[in-house]
Amino acid sequence: VQLQASGGGLVQAGDSLKLSCATSGRAVSNYHIGWFRQALGKEREFVAASRRNGDVTYYADYVKGRFTISRSNARNTVYLHMSSLKPEDTAVYYCAATTTASYGSFYDNASSYGSWGTGTLVTVSS
Repeated sequence: VQLQASGGGLVQAGDSLKLSCATSGRAVSNYHIGWFRQALGKEREFVAASRRNGDVTYYADYVKGRFTISRSNARNTVYLHMSSLKPEDTAVYYCAATTTASYGSFYDNASSYGSWGTGTLVTVSS
């Protein structure tokens, strides 16, 4: 599967932004999808994830209540709705796909994902 993240940009603190992860090659309904981010000089970190049928979602504590992951299997797209953005949310955001059977145990582990899309930069000014 190929993934392409988009929707990043420059926003002010408190604003909202919606990122999209478009997939091609195979239907996104075959994959668990995760969003990760990497700030300049820092390691990549988990943000949010969605099981393949969309019935279960996971969030990092630092985005819980502000970010929402959703998917449209009909459009082969997974979204990350971000609200109440903070300067510390500034990073390159990546989406990734996996079919691992143990997803509930490893959704926040970047090494669990076999396919990664190009990132999209989100910059939040104070």
